[in-house]
Amino acid sequence: MSTSTEVKRDTGFFGHPRALGNLFGVEMWERFSFYGMQAILIYYLYYSTADGGLALPEGTATSIVGAYGGLVYLSTIVGAWIADRVIGSERVLFYSAILIMFGHISLALLPGFVGVGVGLGCIALGSGGLKANATSLVGTLYSEHDERRDGGFTIFYMGVNIGALLGPILTGLAHTNLGFHYGFGLAAIGMALGLIQYSFGRKNLGGEVNVVPNPLPAALRPLVVGGVVAVVAVIVVLVLTGVITAANLSDITVVVVLAAAIGYFAVILSSKGITTVERRRVFSFIPMFIASFAFFSLFQQQFTVVPIYFAERVDRTIGGWQMPEAWVNSINPVFIILLATVFAALWTKLGSRQPSTPIKFAMGTAAMGASFLLFLPITGGEPNSAPLFMIVVILLGFTVAELMLSPVGLSLSTKLAPKRFRTQMVALNFLSIALGTAMAGSLAQYYSVDDEATYFGTVGGVAVLLGLALAAASPFIRKLMSGVR
Repeated sequence: MSTSTEVKRDTGFFGHPRALGNLFGVEMWERFSFYGMQAILIYYLYYSTADGGLALPEGTATSIVGAYGGLVYLSTIVGAWIADRVIGSERVLFYSAILIMFGHISLALLPGFVGVGVGLGCIALGSGGLKANATSLVGTLYSEHDERRDGGFTIFYMGVNIGALLGPILTGLAHTNLGFHYGFGLAAIGMALGLIQYSFGRKNLGGEVNVVPNPLPAALRPLVVGGVVAVVAVIVVLVLTGVITAANLSDITVVVVLAAAIGYFAVILSSKGITTVERRRVFSFIPMFIASFAFFSLFQQQFTVVPIYFAERVDRTIGGWQMPEAWVNSINPVFIILLATVFAALWTKLGSRQPSTPIKFAMGTAAMGASFLLFLPITGGEPNSAPLFMIVVILLGFTVAELMLSPVGLSLSTKLAPKRFRTQMVALNFLSIALGTAMAGSLAQYYSVDDEATYFGTVGGVAVLLGLALAAASPFIRKLMSGVR
């Protein structure tokens, strides 16, 4: 088995460690399966049984999709905790990939709501575990001062977007020509391919990637297991008694994630182990948390409202050929691939003259709201009459907003984190995404093709106003940040 030093000297993958190729591959195929499945999921839930769907009301379908997306990000905390306290990052990634593959197989083979429940549950837990640890493992391939480090993360990030681009295209074709379950099956095959190639290269990562940095004492393990069993039992009881239903699932997820976030903030702010400066910095993160939540409440509607709008309101015909509905989810990855390096170069060129982090958050939130306002000129028309070009423009707006806010969120949480709570602050960033993703499902229940203008105008207008308010408050926020830019 290679040692850590040998791995870091390795140049077997385009000048980078060979293990980067394995991580690139498993992440690319995981994103292929994740976005490929999610691109057709909303249609599977609400299309009629004659069209191969489950015939759920649109509001219920968006609630399920929103809750599922929120649980993916919520489970990143679980994946990180298991890696840090129980079995290490690499094992969590490997077992998570197996769980994801099993989830896609369940969607492909198990009938109806059984397949949805088992499949989405496994994929949510597995995706959270893989997402939490894949990036961390890339970081272990390089020493702190290795000049290849940024390039390695760029290659890894491209793998994410290649998978996100190809997944909806291929599963969309499979669904259109063969049926939903073939699309889900293709996602399972993609994850299997990623898992196979990763399995052959696990040895390239070195031995210490499975070192557990903060082992859970043996005496506490029964308590943790008992707590997990108790939580599962409570959820089962709430489902059986009708308290938790498919229609209110996203609302309940919002409440759970919000409670977790408030708890995290309370624990950090009340700790006697942080300094006055660190406490001010945590307070400064609260308005950014709110902005991130608002941003993702709109951005993640590309998996709820936008697909419904695309299928029912957009003219998808190009020269006599009709674009598959699922392809709408490949537009954003195309723009990410084209623009990510442009934004990175822009911030680098501006250097100290670039906007502060609160201003970037304000710009991203306002731009996201403005993208929703772009729907207004094309609302209220006949079915399948809205121009495809406008959807492309709107999703370009989504991408620009994403690049102004999303990449800096994780970095900001690490810069503002008190020394004793670095992991918890990163968890808070993921909780803002989980909260926004679940809210995207809840908000989508208010969307109706009969009153589109009210929905798009209200949601977009509120986000623009929030962005302007954040910009106005940025001097005060920067003061709280105490030197962090």
